[in-house]
Amino acid sequence: MFTSFHAMIPSDAELASQALTEEGNYRFPSFSASDAVTLGLSLRKRFRASSRHSKGKGLVISIQTIAGHTLFACTVGDLGHPAGVGDVSLDSWTSVDSMVGVVRQTGHSSYYVEKSMSAMGKSAKQLGIQGDHIIHGGAFPIWLDNAHCCPIAVVACYSGSTQEDHHLVVTTVRDYLHKINKSEGARMSASSALGTEMHMPLPSVPIRESTVSSYQRVEVRQFTSE
Repeated sequence: MFTSFHAMIPSDAELASQALTEEGNYRFPSFSASDAVTLGLSLRKRFRASSRHSKGKGLVISIQTIAGHTLFACTVGDLGHPAGVGDVSLDSWTSVDSMVGVVRQTGHSSYYVEKSMSAMGKSAKQLGIQGDHIIHGGAFPIWLDNAHCCPIAVVACYSGSTQEDHHLVVTTVRDYLHKINKSEGARMSASSALGTEMHMPLPSVPIRESTVSSYQRVEVRQFTSE
């Protein structure tokens, strides 16, 4: 029984491969400051509805351009609350900034980097990551469909749980992209239907012969027969 249960747990190499697949699948057609705000608020809403938040966990969220400009930032929970509600501290922001730095250097999610390091048994320095970074899941690159050189932005959150933070970001990005694609599909369908209606050929109306024309032809035939 123990062997079967152990076999069900994915290895670090498998988790790294899955994270890499997610990076390839979840790419944006475009990404604006408005998208960052909407995505950030979606992250906040989803975490507030989670069991972790109801148990007193807090979260920090940061969305930045790859150049380092902040597009969205917020805290879910209270910083230094005397009752311990909302487990957020100044170290949380230090951690999330460090995770964003990992994505900037590697172009990959911090969770992918973490699991790759564990699978290969190598340190961050051995993988070429410069600086003293915290390797923790939760930072995810924002790639564009038509830009393959580097990510355009980074979305990150930190609550202290590497796997749950990564899962929160990935599922929120996935659902947001699904919403964008669905909206774009509906717009294209409406545009196509309108274009078909505008180019629809007019129905042909048969021209009926007038009574005068028929009468004139009768006169001609009678005149000719005489």
